[in-house]
Amino acid sequence: MNTIAARIYDYLKAFPPFNVLNREQLMAVSQAVDVIYLENGQSLFDIGQPVANHFYVVRDGAIGLFRANDTLVDECDEGDIFGLRALLRKGDYKLKAKAIEESIVYSISSELLETYITTNTKASQFLMASFASNTRAQSKDDDDFMEALNRSSEYTYLQTADYSKNPVTCNLNTTVKEAAQIMTEKHVGSIVIVEDTQPIGIITDKDLRTKIATGQYNISDKVSSIMSSPVITYPETITVAEAQIAMLKHRITHLCITKDGTDQSALTGILSEHDIIVLRENNASALIKEIKRSHSVEQLKGIRERTEQLLKRYLEQDIPIDFMSRLISAINDAITQSIIGFALTKMGEAPPSPFAWLAIGSQGRQEQLLMTDQDNALVFKDVPKADYDSTKTYFLELSDHINKALEIVGFELCPAQMMGNNPKWCNSVPEWSQQFKRWITTPDQDNLMLCTIFFDYEYVYGDKELVRQLSEHIFQHIEAHDIFLTYLGRNALQNPPPLSFFRQFLVEADGAHKDQFDIKARAMMPLVDAARLLILSHNIKSVNNTIERYEKLVELEPQNKDTYNFCIEAYKNLLRFRTKQGLSNSDSGRFIDLESLSKGNRLRLKRSFKAVKAVQELIKTRFNLSHLL
Repeated sequence: MNTIAARIYDYLKAFPPFNVLNREQLMAVSQAVDVIYLENGQSLFDIGQPVANHFYVVRDGAIGLFRANDTLVDECDEGDIFGLRALLRKGDYKLKAKAIEESIVYSISSELLETYITTNTKASQFLMASFASNTRAQSKDDDDFMEALNRSSEYTYLQTADYSKNPVTCNLNTTVKEAAQIMTEKHVGSIVIVEDTQPIGIITDKDLRTKIATGQYNISDKVSSIMSSPVITYPETITVAEAQIAMLKHRITHLCITKDGTDQSALTGILSEHDIIVLRENNASALIKEIKRSHSVEQLKGIRERTEQLLKRYLEQDIPIDFMSRLISAINDAITQSIIGFALTKMGEAPPSPFAWLAIGSQGRQEQLLMTDQDNALVFKDVPKADYDSTKTYFLELSDHINKALEIVGFELCPAQMMGNNPKWCNSVPEWSQQFKRWITTPDQDNLMLCTIFFDYEYVYGDKELVRQLSEHIFQHIEAHDIFLTYLGRNALQNPPPLSFFRQFLVEADGAHKDQFDIKARAMMPLVDAARLLILSHNIKSVNNTIERYEKLVELEPQNKDTYNFCIEAYKNLLRFRTKQGLSNSDSGRFIDLESLSKGNRLRLKRSFKAVKAVQELIKTRFNLSHLL
């Protein structure tokens, strides 16, 4: 081994996955490594560039991974691996790799990966784990929600692969001709040879091309003459990452799925390379791209319906609910942005002044997982009095186009008319400021209800500066009338923990949902209201999501971290529970038939109610509300 290779060997042996390779494997890798020198600011690869046949290890210095807007996504320093996901995903690079100081990088080819690394069990396990590493927290201000999409790609790799549950099979006595006929009839690219339900071999289209069409074997020969055996088997819990590494490692395009993952148990499915491609194309990133390419509201409706399937898959894979809520909200916002673009085209003339479209309520909090009714508003820049009527007329008409299109997509019109096409919710910045002032200075029940909805607004489209101005006005009014938070606190305690004196669930006494439990009003909204009140008391408007509000409160009030962490756990459970109920019953998931719940689910719900009680006790003390109740 030459001097350079020896130095590479000595360096790599200290870092995973190279530290689990045997001496001969690591020597072979070290001798074939390419060494790349990068000056500060020099790029290694760029967005849109075809993925190279290599992944990389930082030897010295640091490499930054950047989005298109030059926002730093991750920083890789000595011993860090990057470019691996891109290598396995193939296609084009989604991020730019650039030296952020003078650096030395080792370039390792996919051939070395296949030959020496994926063949090592411990090394393969590290590679799979690396799919989940080096992610950053999603930010609502990131262009095109790229952070959420990057994380969705991570979860695509980590979730269980969606394989075919009805594998096409035959026995050893089947001829190649008969097997080919079965494959043609079933429209599949493979057939598994089984014996007593256990897989013993597989034939693919490639076998028919390379072994039959070339004349090497006859179509009258038995399948055993051309089948690949033994088969490569995995359990039903195989992840996308595991599947890709297995296919790369064994240089195959099909995996047999069995009950216990071995070839000694019953065949239950077949997973092909095509299945992996389809799964990648039906993730959030692909849906966002389709939204941007769409030309009609009907196309957007189809995409939103597919989002429901994505949500079901994520729930089945037990993906974190807070990630799902941000991701679905990103898709909802992208759909809304496209709809606004269509509406502006339909108007036929440019807006008379800058404006911004706001999501309010659950979508403003990035928690609208299900197809519930829409809540939104429009704010426009102040105009001269002579132009006001025509300006407002324009924006009301624009809002009407938007609201009707959202209804077509599947978001029902708000029964209370809290939408941009209502003159009350389509105002200039000064009008909105005055409206908030009235609500804050006259905190009766109706005004408090409006505040709880509109304090959760989130920018979706248009001029962000108008939204910033609006937020400033709101906090100025709150600071000038600090008693308002006390009233808001009293309002937050209107829904006590939803258990009766006898610790029974409080259900609806009459109406269409008689004897059903209202999980939104009785369990979720008390936690939402508490988070909003407490975060506003710290003068923070930039955090709207309920879970993120509690996370911020943990940071601001470490003395209350146990209570806030309890609220985070409870809200995640409630949000997941409601989403599952809604998807199962094709409704909003709000009203639950308690008779349908298992004892375990009842206990989990009751545990969540303890968090409601804990945070309400904190609010009662914080705002000295005992005498007002």
